[in-house]
Amino acid sequence: MTRPAPPGRDQFAVFYEFASRWHDNDCYGHFNNTVYYAYYDSAVNRYLIEQGGLDIQQGSHIGLVVESGCRFHTELGYPDRVEVGIRVARLGNSSVRYEVALFKAEETQAAADGFFTHVFVDRQQRQPMPLQGRLRQALSDLVLAAT
Repeated sequence: MTRPAPPGRDQFAVFYEFASRWHDNDCYGHFNNTVYYAYYDSAVNRYLIEQGGLDIQQGSHIGLVVESGCRFHTELGYPDRVEVGIRVARLGNSSVRYEVALFKAEETQAAADGFFTHVFVDRQQRQPMPLQGRLRQALSDLVLAAT
């Protein structure tokens, strides 16, 4: 089986930059695998809040992660500056599958790429809710960049 090449920057619609932290490194001197997921989650939720108007404190709906995965291509570690690219691979009635990638600042190929799926549910009942309005539009804007 041939391993897919890392995606390039041109395959993502939106980027968020983060400063790595000392505690991102594990005992092997590079980011612990869980750190990649934290960067992915932080970038997507920042987008949802800023562009989609998601109210994480009191909004009627919330996104629950129901699936995720990650492939690692090259090491990252403190004090690297990292950038997370986001695109939407599938936008359903109440769910969205994001494809994300972590880039060392100014590098053209991803150090890691992954995905996760949110199902948006009613905050109280935890039942799926249709994506509507500003949130759906913000997610639709990312679909256009998916490949």
